[in-house]
Amino acid sequence: MEVMQYDVEDSVAILRFDDGKANAVSHAFMDAMSEGLDRAEQEANAVMIVGRPGKFSAGFDLKEIQKGPEAAQALLNRGAEMFYRLFGFPQPIVAVSTGHAIAAGAFLLLASDTRVGTAGDFKIGLNETAIGMSLPVFAHELASSRVSLRHHTAAVIQATLYNPEGAVDAGFLDIVAQPDEAEAKGLAIAKQLGALPGHAYTANKRDSRKASLARILASLK
Repeated sequence: MEVMQYDVEDSVAILRFDDGKANAVSHAFMDAMSEGLDRAEQEANAVMIVGRPGKFSAGFDLKEIQKGPEAAQALLNRGAEMFYRLFGFPQPIVAVSTGHAIAAGAFLLLASDTRVGTAGDFKIGLNETAIGMSLPVFAHELASSRVSLRHHTAAVIQATLYNPEGAVDAGFLDIVAQPDEAEAKGLAIAKQLGALPGHAYTANKRDSRKASLARILASLK
């Protein structure tokens, strides 16, 4: 089964992830993301990342992590590289959170420029403290850059999970739309952002995130 379906509509590259399960950030997921971003740079002006109904992403692939420390570290290192690329990507990135977005799923939202959430009984946030994990450098940088200061302790240290409306206030999402409207709203935003002068968008994005990008880059192994 293909993890990602790639399409271009109105100069927006649509990367639709659906592994039939939890959309875990696996090696296959990251391979597909890399391929999609490579193609987007050649074929589009903006990117829209979409999850499967009910699940945007439940986080890193636990099966890979359970193979042992070396496998877990290798997965985490690749994840850091993916998030670094997303956070500094030259084109606008719009994420449509189609459901639950936990741990690495939430970091996909934090690394995207504009985030459209789907209304519903969904949980969004960082559960690392609750499962006994420390956050790596890329995670702290993304959280510090995007999570509201009012929510930073609750979200990053205390493992608070939010519903979509709460996730807007916390900084994981920008807006919430009804399930039958979320993707169309995301596409409209991506088209609008993609029409902005690309060189200026890239420069201002990377300049605004320069310090965080430098710290993430320094942490890559």
